[in-house]
Amino acid sequence: MFYDGTIGLIWACVLPVFLICGLFKPRMARKALSLSTRGLTKLPPSRADRPRVLVHGVSVGEIKASQSLVAALRERYEVVVSAFSDTGLQVARQLYPDLEVVRYPFDFFPLVQRFWRLVQPDFVLLMELEAWPCFLRAANRRGAPVAVVSGRITPESFRRYRMFGQIPEFERISLFAAQDQAYAARFAALAKSPDRVVVTGNVKADGLKTSDKDDPALASLRLAAGDPEFVILAGSTHDPEEVYFVRAALQASAGRAKLIVVPRHPDRSDGVAQAISELLPDSGGVERLSRLRAGDGKGSSSAVLLVDTIGELERLYGLADIVFIGGSLIPHGGQNMMEPAAQGCPVVYGPHVQNFLNETAMLEEAGAARRVEDPEGLQVALAELMGDGEMRLRMGEAGRKAVIAERGATKATLNALQERCGLA
Repeated sequence: MFYDGTIGLIWACVLPVFLICGLFKPRMARKALSLSTRGLTKLPPSRADRPRVLVHGVSVGEIKASQSLVAALRERYEVVVSAFSDTGLQVARQLYPDLEVVRYPFDFFPLVQRFWRLVQPDFVLLMELEAWPCFLRAANRRGAPVAVVSGRITPESFRRYRMFGQIPEFERISLFAAQDQAYAARFAALAKSPDRVVVTGNVKADGLKTSDKDDPALASLRLAAGDPEFVILAGSTHDPEEVYFVRAALQASAGRAKLIVVPRHPDRSDGVAQAISELLPDSGGVERLSRLRAGDGKGSSSAVLLVDTIGELERLYGLADIVFIGGSLIPHGGQNMMEPAAQGCPVVYGPHVQNFLNETAMLEEAGAARRVEDPEGLQVALAELMGDGEMRLRMGEAGRKAVIAERGATKATLNALQERCGLA
């Protein structure tokens, strides 16, 4: 009752603010309305021989990680995909154009109830975690098993959940299919029982591309990049990492490399373009991918390419010779470094990778990644890698092999779902 009352009060205060701001930024109003389940159409009841499975991911990373699991499930089930963020929804619609994709509701009980009446899932799979009290309660009341798949929970998130005691009632979750033993131990502590926890691995590794060279869309991206001979790419960057990267890469390469910058949030592109332009008074400036596509699609090899679109990053790794992973030179926790490693790119990242401790340990043990402490260290690492082709090849191949060795989590997860949740 306390949670429902509090969350209802929050929603009553937040919704008008979103709608008023929507007068100037329509995207905010659209998001508020979709979180209220407005625009969500009722799905027909699922067939007895083809139950409906809701696969939920918070944002882009979780949605992309779901690919191998969704591919396996859709052979026998009707799959509906949900996401919370705008970018997550956009990527989900790109990856699954023939599936129903819906917005996950704000966790206020009347909205959650309406979501369940309209979508009517028979099973719910939460990618990595994302557990909300009202949603779990609604699932239990309808007899729909809920499982966390490819589960991960950082020490910081674990501490926050412990602070709230019974919320969000982890004992309502039927299965925690964790990525490793450390995550499993944390889930067991939150659920107050190890009986519903099993280690199945990281399904993300099963869905990663190890080669994109024959992708026709890659040729278009190469044209936009000016058909460069050498590419250094910064993926999923956060402010002010774009400035750190461009400055370090320019000094490391002496202008001999094509630089590509992919911000984590494309809506920052105007500010990022301005910041990078101030570093490039004598070079080719900044070109934005969206504007190149609106023209002839051909970019300059000397300009920095700013990717201001969604869903391009994994494909762009096919162009890169060296990759810097954003969210790591600032205290953000890092971003996904397995995608470039799977495609044979040597990976560099900063010290703040606490959200990807297993991945970084795996890549560093294999000799596929370099950890630097600051922007100056980034410059040194980029210069060394650019000057040593054998090192780049060795690191790239080590990363590809390390990712391939991690595969098999999807099958293990499906077996666990069959045994514990009746998902055959």
